[in-house]
Amino acid sequence: MAAQGLHLFFLIFFNHLIFLLSQQEGAGFIYNDFSQAQADLHLDGAAKILLPGGLLQLTNASTQQMGHAFFKKPFEFDPSDKKFSFSTHFVCALVPKPGADGGHGIAFVVSSSVDFTQADPTQYLGLFNISTNGSPSSQLLAIELDTVQSAEFDDIDKNHVGIDINSLNSVESASASYFSNTKGKKQSIKLLSGEPLQVWVDYGGSLLNVTVAPLRIQKPYHPLLSRSINLTEIFPDRRLFFGFSAATGSLISYQYILGWSFSRSRVMLQSLDFSKLPQIPHPRAKKEQASPLLVVLLLLLLLIMLVALGGIYLYRRKKYAEVREAWEKEYGPHRFSYKSLYKATKGFDRDGRLGKGGFGEVYRGNLPHVGAIAVKRVCHDAKQGMKQFVAEVVTMGSLKHRNLVPLLGYCRRKGELLLVSEYMSNGSLDQYLFHRKKPALSWPQRFAVLKDIASALHYLHTGANQVVLHRDIKASNVMLDSDFNGRLGDFGMARFEDYGDSLPATAAVGTMGYMAPELTTMRTSTRTDVYAFGAFMLEVICGRRPLDPKIPAEKRHLIKWVCDCWRKDSLVDAVDTRLGLEYSEEEIDMVLKLGLLCTNIVAESRPSMEHVVQYINQNLPLPDFSPDSPGIGVSSPVLLETAFTSRSSLEPSASPPSPHNSMFVTHTITYGDGR
Repeated sequence: MAAQGLHLFFLIFFNHLIFLLSQQEGAGFIYNDFSQAQADLHLDGAAKILLPGGLLQLTNASTQQMGHAFFKKPFEFDPSDKKFSFSTHFVCALVPKPGADGGHGIAFVVSSSVDFTQADPTQYLGLFNISTNGSPSSQLLAIELDTVQSAEFDDIDKNHVGIDINSLNSVESASASYFSNTKGKKQSIKLLSGEPLQVWVDYGGSLLNVTVAPLRIQKPYHPLLSRSINLTEIFPDRRLFFGFSAATGSLISYQYILGWSFSRSRVMLQSLDFSKLPQIPHPRAKKEQASPLLVVLLLLLLLIMLVALGGIYLYRRKKYAEVREAWEKEYGPHRFSYKSLYKATKGFDRDGRLGKGGFGEVYRGNLPHVGAIAVKRVCHDAKQGMKQFVAEVVTMGSLKHRNLVPLLGYCRRKGELLLVSEYMSNGSLDQYLFHRKKPALSWPQRFAVLKDIASALHYLHTGANQVVLHRDIKASNVMLDSDFNGRLGDFGMARFEDYGDSLPATAAVGTMGYMAPELTTMRTSTRTDVYAFGAFMLEVICGRRPLDPKIPAEKRHLIKWVCDCWRKDSLVDAVDTRLGLEYSEEEIDMVLKLGLLCTNIVAESRPSMEHVVQYINQNLPLPDFSPDSPGIGVSSPVLLETAFTSRSSLEPSASPPSPHNSMFVTHTITYGDGR
């Protein structure tokens, strides 16, 4: 009996021990330095461990780089566990380079992945790029120590701490400070001081607290930031990686992590031993005094090199020469160097040419940290209006909608302007409508593209900071991404206006067949965009351009012909034969009639893009009208006659415009023949 009791005791003891060990597995870690942490950390980019000493360096004083350091093993949590928590304590240092303005700061990151290859350096802190910033698919929580005030992220100042969820627009932020337990009040902290800084991040009971303090200061009683957060909503996969991210752009600094302690339980969090933390290197500006003899020798050597390499120097200077003026400094982040674009396109190699149109050539390229791009080379010789033109190019780049082709920036050279946008892998829509080498798009694909472009136009007319008139909507200006989603591009004729402004009459611009008849006598407006969109809808369904002089006169004008088909109660005769019978007659009937409604010759009778979106999404029935209603199916005799007699007089000039019409042309990114 005694033996059996002893055996039972040991069995219970070992089972309990195994249970405790399993509970502690992966519960936490501590690094007073990182000399032995190489195997535990995932490092990429500029991140490395400096030996001896074990200092974790995220970035150095080089430009355009990013670095990440993450604990390799992910932490998993059960969403039903309301007691899930974690606490971390780390010591970091942001050291400015002598003579430099300082870098962008660092971020403590909780992420569902450690793959940040598509992220951008500079103000994106190596976490996002222009397209992923704000996307729920990012699945990321970050505590940023930001030393730059970025207007695009609504930063409060250039010395703040913020809580970020899937975006660098902080959901909670405050100027860097800590609560002094001894003085009973807040004390400010300079993040970019080069001195060690303590940071605590505590999460439990759906509450996230962030606390900061200088080194050797006891943890303040009150956190700097506190926010209620549901991790299940941010991380549906329930796998968390913890680590750090930092990046540099034109602004640079040295960014270090000295020590790091982490635990799933606040009470189990181990304290860092400050005496074991590595020392921070503080670079100093070099002060060297060269002897006069050395200066003379160097000058002689320089003269010899200039003579020997003069030809090469002049060639390279001409090859990469740019035009830069003082007013462009504020647009720095949106300007690309010509050298980077030259390399990205392999010297504008003809094999990478995507198309050629009336305003220039388009080349495919690839930029580090950006990815595939399209570069438009436009010739210009205008001396006026360029400042406002560039300002509006940058403004166009700030427009954010899933159905717009993102404009990334520009570059200027003498007599040449280069515009950079994201590359659309499936080219332009007209290639699938008119070029037999491409497979025909199905009706669901065409219908989806029409909805996409309607949504984009609605955003341009009502959702941006200013009213944006596109003024050249047609199939060749609609790009298709890798999933065949419609993206509206080619803002070469676009105009920006404040809401409520009266737009002055200007020379008629656009493409024949898509231009509203009132453009010859009246001002441009959102209604003229609606007219062009109506012609575009008919073009997509019928598989032919709105105006085609090569076909019989009775079918030459698409709007009139579709109306004639309706009058004969045979709208299906207008449908593109390449669709076969694989379409919904109800949807086809609705879209053709909506196209005729949008191309009403009376501008006031056309619907707004808000109503067009409701009609095309079938959230609102079409109004009652017939093919004999006033203004329906009428072609403008003035514009149609002009199309065959003086078309060139209506085409825009290739030079940037005056300040009063600054987006008249040039800002075009077209794939294909540019028609």
